[in-house]
Amino acid sequence: MNARSGRNSSKKVVIAPSILSADFSRLGQQIGLVEKAGAQWLHIDVMDGHFVPNITIGPVVVKKIRPFSKLFFDTHLMIDRPDRYWKDFVAAGSDLITFHAESMVKIKSLIKNIKTSGVKCGISIKPKTPVSAIMPYIGMIDLVLVMTVEPGFGGQAFMPEMVSKINQLRGIIDRKNPSCWLQVDGGINNQTGKIVVDAGANAVVAGQSVFGQKDPAAAVKSLFRAVDSRP
Repeated sequence: MNARSGRNSSKKVVIAPSILSADFSRLGQQIGLVEKAGAQWLHIDVMDGHFVPNITIGPVVVKKIRPFSKLFFDTHLMIDRPDRYWKDFVAAGSDLITFHAESMVKIKSLIKNIKTSGVKCGISIKPKTPVSAIMPYIGMIDLVLVMTVEPGFGGQAFMPEMVSKINQLRGIIDRKNPSCWLQVDGGINNQTGKIVVDAGANAVVAGQSVFGQKDPAAAVKSLFRAVDSRP
């Protein structure tokens, strides 16, 4: 698999460590560790303090780390107006832009604009948002991201009631857009990772269970073994 292709022709599960939980004083080093351990994507959480009650990073961080990693940059915009800022993240080196169905945008127009720019496009839904909210767009996008915690902060507990949503989306994606990734983010560790993969996810985001550990590389390898998808 080409690390920046966004494809996984072997159908193995993609592991996307989230830098939200990384040590920013050693960010380049930690990214290098998970890349060497076999992680295929790097999940980049962007928060504006309005859409979610936290503020994280902007495109300048993406631009600074882009030259040092061949990983697929999976950028998750948890912001009110992704339509105003997505271009900055593409210019900085993002390979995938995921925005929220709950944000203040014209969804169909934004999908078209992002995809026209040459990068991939995903839609995320919060735990309380029903699958029906994104049904009209499943055929247009490259990824659906199911949040299994309320977005905003890392280290939250996995919400098991979201498993049925993952399973429902797996069936819909298989019928309407089989090439679309089904990603899960929130409280992912070895145990919950296996649960969501068994439910149909083929991309998992892991923050604290990777970067919150003493050995992030070992944590990535352990997560791969847990979901039976070691590359």
